[in-house]
Amino acid sequence: MIDSRLKELAKLCVNYSVEVKPKEKVVIEGSVQALPLMRELYRECLVCGAYPHVMPNPETLDIFFKHASNDQLTFVSPFSTYMMENVDVHIGIFCESNTKYLSSADPEKIAVYSAARRKLMDIFFRRTSEKKLRWSGLPYPGIALAQEASMSLEEYEDFMFESCLVDKEDPISEWKQIEREQKRICDLLDRAETIHILGDDTDLKFSVKGRKWINCSGRENMPDGEVFTAPIENSANGSIRFNYPGIYMSREVEDISLTFEDGKVVRAKAAKGDELLQNLLKVEGADRIGEAAIGTNYGIRKFTKNMLFDEKMGGTIHIAIGSSYPESGGTNRSSLHWDILKDMRKGGEIYADGNLIYKDGKFII
Repeated sequence: MIDSRLKELAKLCVNYSVEVKPKEKVVIEGSVQALPLMRELYRECLVCGAYPHVMPNPETLDIFFKHASNDQLTFVSPFSTYMMENVDVHIGIFCESNTKYLSSADPEKIAVYSAARRKLMDIFFRRTSEKKLRWSGLPYPGIALAQEASMSLEEYEDFMFESCLVDKEDPISEWKQIEREQKRICDLLDRAETIHILGDDTDLKFSVKGRKWINCSGRENMPDGEVFTAPIENSANGSIRFNYPGIYMSREVEDISLTFEDGKVVRAKAAKGDELLQNLLKVEGADRIGEAAIGTNYGIRKFTKNMLFDEKMGGTIHIAIGSSYPESGGTNRSSLHWDILKDMRKGGEIYADGNLIYKDGKFII
């Protein structure tokens, strides 16, 4: 029997997050574990009069990285390129049956593979900025994800649905209220020129002059709850230490420290996974900040090793190295966009143009 909350999540995504319209081409993509949600999304898209296409993907990257030649690592499927150029809506579902299945993959191969997908990233960012492609990322509750979060499957299901607000009587109204509340924060930050972040082993400044802060309230990710922008590309100076692991293709990189000079990473280290960190920083454009963001979803109170949830956690900030989102005004381009999370709840501060606006994990404006 299908959990009724899956039906509500599908309705929320199709009717609010991506607002599917008649005759639009919609791709629904995710692992085979998420088929129950994919079916509900497919149903809702048909009800809307759209042309949905379901793409269930088995987990095969472990085999790929073990056997692929350099030509195969750098080959980009023309089917992927065509899809990115032509669909109106893309809905991606995040669920893995084994979160550690890439643990032994060669970090250098991962970096080569990531760099080769620069063209797809460029198409994606161009079309989203032109409002020709709408997208949303959704979770699906799997056993492996529950284990990573140190929860039972039932606990994880409740956590997931509650964070998406589908347990509420009218989820769409709830997300619209969040959108209104966060607009006030974005309006203030849009007037700022300089951001200064202070915290444990962290003293980082960058310019956001002329950049737009984006109000994330369930339109492109579910769950949601953050505000973000793209710093001026050559403006970041100082250091930041991330006290949550960075997770890339299921690989954990722990205790990451980055030092910036005039926008570029000049020193980087990690207590675990340093080889992967150094290889990723070699990817073109990956040594600059593409996104600086502040999590606002205080209903997410636990780190789950899933950035779809974790980057939204109230009391945290995150920085993405690599490509920036054009709608925020960013111009850095890369095949990489890697979010890394920092807890700000114990002594963290954020200043805008010298004025304290955020302390101990909360806005004070």
